[in-house]
Amino acid sequence: MQAIVFDGKTKEVKYVRNHPMPEIVEDHQVIVKVAYSGICGTDLHIIQGEFPVRQEPILTLGHEFSGVVHEAGKQAFLKKGQRVVVDPNSQCLLCEYCRKGRYQFCAAKKNIGIWVDGGWAQFVVVPQDNVYPIPDEVSLEQASLCEPYSCVAHGFDRVSPVSVADRVLVLGAGIIGNLWLTTLHLHGHRNVTVSEMNKARLDIVRNLNLGYKLVTPDVLESEKSHYDVIIDCTGVPRVLETSFDLVKPGGKYVVFGCAPQGKKASITPFDIFNKGLTVIGVKVNPFTFPTSIGWLSTMGDRYLDYKKLGIKTYSLEQYEQAFADLKSGSISKAMFKIE
Repeated sequence: MQAIVFDGKTKEVKYVRNHPMPEIVEDHQVIVKVAYSGICGTDLHIIQGEFPVRQEPILTLGHEFSGVVHEAGKQAFLKKGQRVVVDPNSQCLLCEYCRKGRYQFCAAKKNIGIWVDGGWAQFVVVPQDNVYPIPDEVSLEQASLCEPYSCVAHGFDRVSPVSVADRVLVLGAGIIGNLWLTTLHLHGHRNVTVSEMNKARLDIVRNLNLGYKLVTPDVLESEKSHYDVIIDCTGVPRVLETSFDLVKPGGKYVVFGCAPQGKKASITPFDIFNKGLTVIGVKVNPFTFPTSIGWLSTMGDRYLDYKKLGIKTYSLEQYEQAFADLKSGSISKAMFKIE
């Protein structure tokens, strides 16, 4: 089968035409024939050596994907031909965090596309516990956004309640910024400002027709406006440093973008105390896949149109072009469409 593989030791990525076909070795597993598989910012961090990942053997990346059940184990409730999405995150169910319902902190290294083979391939074998059927009204194309939307759903839960009267600032208009913006709009928020240095990405937001205020960081800095909620989707430590003082007293700052491991940012602790601020870190998607699927069912083409979101599709063989386009900022997201 075709696949894109990653060597954790050399950080080499390559396309393989004849990668071994996965096999079911446990009765609760299923093989998914992948339809769409996204490139996440975390994947780029992994390739650049900035995020922990399995070192060996060779790994197939990809933790955001939709597809169809190709084969099901003897104890699987799923049936061949069912349209599904896959939650890549797993847990041991035994540690302190799992037993408190916080499996995002579980140390078990089972995450699909990071510690075990993922969806940058034509087929992938996964535990049925990680697989969710999708409703008829959600296409496989739309369903490929389920995992990143599930992370947004976790962030939305953590920052809530947010009044529709609150002023909200979203930093970064890559795909995660855009998914946050569509989520806020879906929930009635209209007093939203978007800051993005890449004007092509601001044009993508403009095409979403959300009616939000769009600015570049220099304009944001010159205006010195203040916000009830700030959501950082950039993962750039310097952005946190320059935007932290824009939070109103009593406000919330959401650290959503994944910064390179080990990078530091300087803030003033007195401001957190004096302004009574809430700083919220958001890690993956504990128990939010059902919410994400519900959002996709409701959003439809109004919010989930690939072209409006700035998503471009590529074959697996075109992975180098996909990486280049992402890094240039000409698109918000690259998605493998796998035949």
